Amino acid sequence: MVNTKEIKSVKLAPFTLMTSSINAIIAFIVGILMFIAFGTMAAFIPQFQAIGAFFTAAGAALIIIYPLSAFFITLAFSFFSALLYNGLVPRLGGVKLGLEGNEVTHVPVVPFALILSAIMAIWTFIFGVFATAAVEPFIAGASKAIPVISHAIANATNATHAAMPTGAFLGLGGLFLAIFFIIILPLIVFIAGFIVHALIAIFYNYIATRAAKVQLNFTSTAGKWFDLTSIPVVPAALAVAIAVTIFAFIFSVIPQTVQVSYHYGAVAAIGTLIGGTIGYFLEYFIGTALFAIFYNALAPRIGAVKLELE
Repeated sequence: MVNTKEIKSVKLAPFTLMTSSINAIIAFIVGILMFIAFGTMAAFIPQFQAIGAFFTAAGAALIIIYPLSAFFITLAFSFFSALLYNGLVPRLGGVKLGLEGNEVTHVPVVPFALILSAIMAIWTFIFGVFATAAVEPFIAGASKAIPVISHAIANATNATHAAMPTGAFLGLGGLFLAIFFIIILPLIVFIAGFIVHALIAIFYNYIATRAAKVQLNFTSTAGKWFDLTSIPVVPAALAVAIAVTIFAFIFSVIPQTVQVSYHYGAVAAIGTLIGGTIGYFLEYFIGTALFAIFYNALAPRIGAVKLELE
């Protein structure tokens, strides 16, 4: 029997610590791979042998800098995203999961897409405010400086100086820039994010009845609070990879294939179609599997993610 649960809230500290730790581990692995790649380039490619020490040092630095950067950036992003989620749930409703035992049999589309796209739009709004605040002083300075400069040039050349509207144009451009970053761009992100998340939920619900389902192992702690104690690796990786690959196949692989076919012919197009599809599947299968593996390893050590389910 399917039991639909709504994620009413997320405990901030466990969620933030878990996501930032997993991202730091993945970044550490990527840093090691880049160190190996730089070392290989310096050792075997003649063009890089002269600066081999630089490449080796750069790769070694990445092993330290990249994980630390990933940890602290994810720490801030995860904390405020969870904070936004908890604040939006009473107004928009939370993500809902149709659970049968530990299997996620379906994800109601609208609640899933609505709250995630709203969080994306708010992040875009915050980015827009900072971008506008950073650019606006330069526009204001230019709008004041350009008329003065043009007037000075006219006086120096004894030319008739007509009032130039450049400053006014720049000021108007600054207003339009602020409107775009603060109002228009968040709306675009909200609409696009809603469509993307809705389609992914639809694709997941389709494959959940035919191929694979995400499994989540919960343990009740107190009242409506549950610990996500573990995530079975293969079901999660398979379900996520198939759902995202279907989406990517329709909106990325097929357009790329058509373009390649137009420029390079049918053989190249078939290669793009097959390679792109397999590439997306492997990317998300491996990425999701690593996430689940690291989550299962870290949960007993740093604490599982805590969710309020109702």
